[in-house]
Amino acid sequence: MKKILLLASLAFAISCAEKKEEKKEDIVAKAERIHKAVITLDTHCDINVSNFTDSINYAQNLETQVDLPKMIEGGLDVAWFIVYTGQDTLSAEGYKKASENAMSKFKAIHDLCETFAPDKINLAVTAEEARKIHASGKKVAMIGVENAYPIGEDLSKFEEYYDLGARYISLSHNGHSQFCDSNTGEEDDVWLYNGLSELGKEAVNEMNRLGIMIDVSHPSEESMKQMIALSKAPIIASHSSARALCDHSRNLTDEQLDLMKENGGVVQTVAFSAYLNTEKHEARAAYMKDIYAKVADSLGINWYERSQLKDLTPEERKSFFGNYRKVMAIGKDLVKNSSEAPPAVNVSDFVDHIDYMVEKMGIDHVGISSDFDGGGGIEGWSDASETFNVTLELVKRGYTEEQIRKLWGENLLRVLDEVQAIASEMN
Repeated sequence: MKKILLLASLAFAISCAEKKEEKKEDIVAKAERIHKAVITLDTHCDINVSNFTDSINYAQNLETQVDLPKMIEGGLDVAWFIVYTGQDTLSAEGYKKASENAMSKFKAIHDLCETFAPDKINLAVTAEEARKIHASGKKVAMIGVENAYPIGEDLSKFEEYYDLGARYISLSHNGHSQFCDSNTGEEDDVWLYNGLSELGKEAVNEMNRLGIMIDVSHPSEESMKQMIALSKAPIIASHSSARALCDHSRNLTDEQLDLMKENGGVVQTVAFSAYLNTEKHEARAAYMKDIYAKVADSLGINWYERSQLKDLTPEERKSFFGNYRKVMAIGKDLVKNSSEAPPAVNVSDFVDHIDYMVEKMGIDHVGISSDFDGGGGIEGWSDASETFNVTLELVKRGYTEEQIRKLWGENLLRVLDEVQAIASEMN
């Protein structure tokens, strides 16, 4: 009798294990089906112009977090490539130098789509164009501008940027610009305008007139509130998360999330470790600091802290970023099976922010971004080749195909349509 009961128990356990495995496989298969069916759109991918040449470009598998082979492997359909310029002095000389940098990045993106890989990726400036290019089987490039600083004080340059394909612009970055205060003012409580400057107020109207989405990821909280009050169109946060879950000045407060919902805009949750889970990020960063330094030393590479980067020469910066991904990859591989290494911020932490903001604002006001090649990347979504893992986590948490479709791109494309429709009415 005991033997019969034991065999029955064993058979039941095996049956349960098989059903559990079958259920797991069903979830993966469902996620794969949904991932292929929806348009996956990442609103923030930084670029380096040295990766946009005849001999080295995104048609190749590079030491970058985003390139065409990785987009294909991970099923990332639309990448918003970023024309980023750091903050400098509010002077004619500073604006001129920054303008040259911005133009080089516009050119790089156009070269990729028109010269280096037009058979694989094309530039879109409307939601309709993005959908048509995607339907043709190609990848889609779109352009966002991170920091209006290089525009200087000539508002006509907004139209020049629009003509070059820019469809969202942030009025500041890390530092107060000629247009508005930055979130970085929270650190020392020093502000230039307590929100928008007079030029910034004019810029809001000009972006509305042209059909350019206003991005509030870097401006200060007061700047953002004033932009919403002035804007005739919905706005976006191209790469920010929820401040209630991670108290960083780059994230949005509950009050800001409420304002975004009322405005009809969208917040693109960002896969940036420090903006997702402060405790986990700091513990991991402190542990990995020595690991990366040792790896760099073994390779004969100079290694720097983030705070030191602004003081490097152009040659030192180029060398550092040329080796950055290699050192990081080796370091992460070394601790992969270590029981001592603190856990890294991962896709689950990322989707926690999506969950929170969906509950707070509703499914129509939340999206997805990576900040790849600009400091972004987490365990499970460390580059574009791992994009599927985000969809898989969403499916595991019970999001439907329609909800995932909205999160991955339709919410952002809907805002772009509305911004452009309002521009048409204004004109």
